Amino acid sequence: MHPCVLLLAQLPLIPQPRELASRPDLALTRGVSVAAQPDDRFAAQDLSDALRERGLRVVPPGTPGAVPVMLARLGTPAARRALAGARAAWDSAMTPEGYVLVADSGRVTIVGASAAGVFYGAQTLKQLVGRSSRLHGAVIRDWPALRWRGAQDDVSRGPVPTLDYQRRQIRTIAAYKLNVFSLYFEHTLAYPADPLIAPPGGALTPDDARALVAYAAQYHVTIVPEQEAFGHLHHVLKHERYAELGETPHGHVLAPGDSGSLPLITGWFAAIDSLFPGPFVHVGADETFELGRGRTKPLVDSLGLGPVYLDFLARIATALHPAGRRLLFWGDVAVTSPDQVKALPHDLVAVAWNYWSKDGFDPLLKPFFDAGLETWVAPGVNGWNRVFPDYATALPNIQGFIAAGQRLGSTGALNTSWDDDGEALFEPNWYGVLFGAAASWQPGTADIVEFQRRFGAAFCGDTTGAVDEAERRLLAGHALLDSVGLGGATDDLFWLDPWSARGQTAAGVMRAVAPRLRLLAEDAIELVARARPHASRNLETLDAIELGARKIDFIGMKFQLADEVARLYDLARDPVPPATPPDYLVEITSMNGRLQDLRDGYTLLRDLYEAGWRRENRPYWLGNVLARYDVATRLWLGRIDRFNDVLAQWWSTKQLPSPSELGLPS
Repeated sequence: MHPCVLLLAQLPLIPQPRELASRPDLALTRGVSVAAQPDDRFAAQDLSDALRERGLRVVPPGTPGAVPVMLARLGTPAARRALAGARAAWDSAMTPEGYVLVADSGRVTIVGASAAGVFYGAQTLKQLVGRSSRLHGAVIRDWPALRWRGAQDDVSRGPVPTLDYQRRQIRTIAAYKLNVFSLYFEHTLAYPADPLIAPPGGALTPDDARALVAYAAQYHVTIVPEQEAFGHLHHVLKHERYAELGETPHGHVLAPGDSGSLPLITGWFAAIDSLFPGPFVHVGADETFELGRGRTKPLVDSLGLGPVYLDFLARIATALHPAGRRLLFWGDVAVTSPDQVKALPHDLVAVAWNYWSKDGFDPLLKPFFDAGLETWVAPGVNGWNRVFPDYATALPNIQGFIAAGQRLGSTGALNTSWDDDGEALFEPNWYGVLFGAAASWQPGTADIVEFQRRFGAAFCGDTTGAVDEAERRLLAGHALLDSVGLGGATDDLFWLDPWSARGQTAAGVMRAVAPRLRLLAEDAIELVARARPHASRNLETLDAIELGARKIDFIGMKFQLADEVARLYDLARDPVPPATPPDYLVEITSMNGRLQDLRDGYTLLRDLYEAGWRRENRPYWLGNVLARYDVATRLWLGRIDRFNDVLAQWWSTKQLPSPSELGLPS
């Protein structure tokens, strides 16, 4: 193979283009000029800004020695010249979002049939800029496998991002050719007609929504609002004003038979229609576990759970029926009542979801295809309830589910990020979000190993491979904990008291893997440090990787040191001469004591976590998480005080209490 072809094959492009051929590199040392017609001026400005951020000089068109970049629409003279010169055909499948990029013979032309196509070509051009002011020459023909390629952020169960961070989310997903950003709401979209519901300081206002929609439109991103309209409504129904609408008192699910249920929903979606003008609205309707346990029990006993659920979903669809818009809903019914799917209105879009499997997705999709319904697939980045996303689970899930969707005719993918316990930060999710972008754009099955080799350079500008290796180390840490039945590096494991009964059960399996787990995490910390001098963008992600690594390291250390305290105390009660009890007790509690290490671990991680939260989220809800750090810190402070008393007691009486009196495990 020609060396240039080998070089291009190694370029860190995400997503990978469908077709590319190598051309000689272009030197950018004398500057770059960017020209476009009025309809593509935003793409030109976005590209110019990115080139400046990479240290290049952007000059006016016609500047001698500068490399000219032309953004051209299909059918214009510039586009025809570029396509003819490169012998690049334009196929009908490339419209509307495809592009041709020609970087050759001292100039660059990007051809698109639409503003989106031109914009996506410009995003690829950004990734072709290498170090030393070089542009990798290439002829690229590229277009997406799926029409709708999305990322979803849960903004209703804990963290609510600032508008600035949401703008960054939009810019970033657009840079990797995603075109849908879905916001998940239970009670955090403020409705002026229902002011009781939204928490102060923790909701998107109508002005916020309008600002996001306008901002996203520039980047060819459609905001898809998801307002739960059936289940997941506890934070509405807990209010006495709305409690009578619930299936159970202050529960989670609207009662289908209550005359006030549909008017409440239609009022919300009337407001949504005025704020979010895109082609889709998501009504949720998943996990209606309480249905049939309360007010509708007689109806469910008579007709069955599936028919009652489907009837109310159909009534929601009929009541909303927004002109020119499609309603999305979560496709639980394919699992719970596949024989009932044909009763659904055929203009609905079913979003099938699964966040843990790597194959076997056909049963989630085929009932909808057989009934003539359009489908999207929804894998997940697996960052919820975990100190760092479990990419050992997430990457195969994203890979397999999106490939299955492509094979079976799905029109979209929605890669999900949830915040079930309210602690998950979004910043660690970019690894999974970008893999979802690659899997949605590229045809067939996305290559995990290739992605893992490209991420650090494509996202952070780190060409050393250190970021990629850090992600692999943390992936291996999750896999290690999964392999012994601990379920990965979970928040529960992070908070678990190792001396509690449940903590001792976990300790029984943690002992064998803690050293390996800690070395993987500490490798990741060191790799991030090595990457920092070389990384040129998205540096916040390095902070997020480091925080995740430190929390995983602490999980292992906590169980190790808790065991060591118990062993040291046994030795203090039966010392090996010439050692005396205080020699062992000061190993437990002192300036360098094991108990102080555990206290210090929680206080350090509290500071790092709070900094990460404040970089992306509003203050709302943060206190709930910091309270957990404070409780954990006080637990170990209390033990420090107790063991200090034990040491003082020994000097006074030469007696030590039993381990059980100190809460030590037997």
